[in-house]
Amino acid sequence: MTENVMEILLSTRNKLLDEISGLSYEQLNKKLGVETWSVAQVCHHLYLTENVFTQAISFGLTKSNGKNAEPKPVQLAVDRSQKAKAPDMVVPGDEPLELEKITELLNQSRNLFLEFYNQLEDKSILAEKSAKHPLFGYTPLDQWVDLIYLHEERHIEQIREIKSLL
Repeated sequence: MTENVMEILLSTRNKLLDEISGLSYEQLNKKLGVETWSVAQVCHHLYLTENVFTQAISFGLTKSNGKNAEPKPVQLAVDRSQKAKAPDMVVPGDEPLELEKITELLNQSRNLFLEFYNQLEDKSILAEKSAKHPLFGYTPLDQWVDLIYLHEERHIEQIREIKSLL
């Protein structure tokens, strides 16, 4: 699992960075409507979410009464036909961002996750413990790891859609 997850995380992040590279400041920060996010805001949301997921996984590991949860259909996270409202803690700010700052934030959240993940001697424990996810309920921690790249895939599609409308 470890090798594959690491490869997918890297591949997905590279896809994201490819999608936003070359976008101007205006393209990054243009909102297509009052209720929509800009590309920069989508990326800020990904940064915030990865930090929260890292904290949730860490918390799930340290809970002495950590529940063993049934696997959830986390692949549904990629399905953009199913709209989901972001919890307040991962709603991006309104301030415009430069590409350099976006890249720095994304690197920061990924490095934090990898530092945590790579310190786990026995990754199989992730399948045995869980944390409560806002959409899926109690979810095994290994699936929280999967959700990092699945969630990113979802938003890569959103960024492509935004770019096509700019």
